[in-house]
Amino acid sequence: MLFPFVQGFFDFPCSATYLFPQMMTMTENAAGELKSLLAAKGLADDCGLRIGISKGGCAGLQYDMNLGGGEASDLVSERDGVRIFVEAEAARLLAGASLDYVDDLAGAGFRIVNPNAARSCGCGTSFEPGAPAVAT
Repeated sequence: MLFPFVQGFFDFPCSATYLFPQMMTMTENAAGELKSLLAAKGLADDCGLRIGISKGGCAGLQYDMNLGGGEASDLVSERDGVRIFVEAEAARLLAGASLDYVDDLAGAGFRIVNPNAARSCGCGTSFEPGAPAVAT
C-alpha cells in the first residue's frame, strides 16, 4: 500500500463532525483560557467555541463567537482537549486563521489573527476580506 496513513480515512458516518486542524488553529494560551471558561460555565466536554462571520462592524464583516456545541456541518479544530467549531459558511474566510487569547491594556478576550483580512478595525472584532490566503 502506497499511503498507509490514508487507510480508514474514508470510512466515516455522514453525520460525524470532522477535525480539520489546518483549517483554523488556536494558540496554547487560547486553548488554556477556553478550557477554563468551559469548566467555569459547567459545559460538557464536547462543547467549545463556535465561530462564525456575519455582516456588520466598522470594517464590513464581524466575528461571531459563542460557547456551546457545534453543528453537523461545522469544521472542527482541537488543541489540548478543547475545540473550536467553524461554521461552514465562514470556512473560506477563516482558512489559515488563528485564535488567540490576549490580556493587555486594550482589554482581554479572544482575538482572531486572520490572513484573509485585507484590513481590520482597531478593536479586532471586524474585518474587510481580501483574497483568501489559503485555497479552499
